[in-house]
Amino acid sequence: MALRRDSVVLGVLLAPVTIFLGVFFLVPLLIIAVFSFLTPGLYGGVEWSFYHWNYGRIFGWADGIEEIYEPVYLQILFRSLAFGVLTVALCLVLCYPVAFWVARLPERARLFFLFLVALPFFSSLIVRLYAWLLILKPSGVLNETLIALHIIREPIELLYTPAAVVLGMVYVMVPFMFLPLYAAIDNLDRSLVEASMDLGANRRQTFLKVILPQTIPGIIGGSVIVFIPSVGNFVVPDVLGGAKGLMVGNLVEQQFLSARNWPFGSALSMLIMSVVLAVLLLATARARKAGGQA
Repeated sequence: MALRRDSVVLGVLLAPVTIFLGVFFLVPLLIIAVFSFLTPGLYGGVEWSFYHWNYGRIFGWADGIEEIYEPVYLQILFRSLAFGVLTVALCLVLCYPVAFWVARLPERARLFFLFLVALPFFSSLIVRLYAWLLILKPSGVLNETLIALHIIREPIELLYTPAAVVLGMVYVMVPFMFLPLYAAIDNLDRSLVEASMDLGANRRQTFLKVILPQTIPGIIGGSVIVFIPSVGNFVVPDVLGGAKGLMVGNLVEQQFLSARNWPFGSALSMLIMSVVLAVLLLATARARKAGGQA
C-alpha cells in the first residue's frame, strides 16, 4: 500500500515536467521528423506530399533532376563531428588537472573559484564572442602584441579559420566540462588512493587503477554535455568561422531562414538528432559499465 502511494506521489510530481517536455520538445521534434519527408514549397513552407529526396540529397540517392546529391553536406557533418571531438579533448585536457587543484583548495577559495567558472553565464554569449573578434582580428590585441614583441612581422590570419571556431567553442564549453569533472573528483574516495600508495603503487599506477576509474562518470558526463551542443552549434562558427568554419548547425539555419527549404532543413536536423541519440546511447552504456565495475 505504501509503495503504491509513493508511486502515485512520484507520478504527480513528475507530471508537470513530463507534460512540459512532451509539449515543447517531443511535439516539435515529431513535426520536424514529418517535415523531413515532405515536399518543399515553391515559396517556402511545405507541400503535403511524400518526398524522400531530402535525405537522398544528403546520402546519395537524389534523382539528379529536381534534387542533386552533393557530398559537401556529409563533409560538413564530418567536420562538425571532428570539431566536436576536438572541443571535448581540449576541454578535458584543460579542466581535468584544474579540477584536481580546485578540489584541494580551502572551502572559501574553492567556492570563489566555482563562482569564477560560472561567471561567464552572467553575460551574453554574443558579447563574449565579439570580444574574441577584437582579440583575433588582424589589427586585434593578439597580433598587435606579437608584433610589438617582435615575434611576428605581419599579422597572422587567425579570424575566420577552423582554429578560431574550435577556440571559441572551447571557450564557451569549458564550464560545462569543468563542473561534472569537479563533482566526480570532489567525491573521490581518498582512502583508496592512500591505500594504493601504501601498497607500493607509484603515482602512474594509482592514477590509472584507482583515480581514473572513479572519475570516469564525470569524464563521460562532461564529454556528452560538451559534444552535443558543439556539433550543432551555429553561433560560434557564424561569428568566428566564416565560410571556412561552416558547420551543420549553420546549414540548418540557412535552410530555414535564407533558402526557406524547411523539409531539407528538417532532414539535416534529424541527422543531427540521430548523431546525438547515438552518442547518448553509447555514453549511457559506457557509464553503466563503469558503474558496474566500480
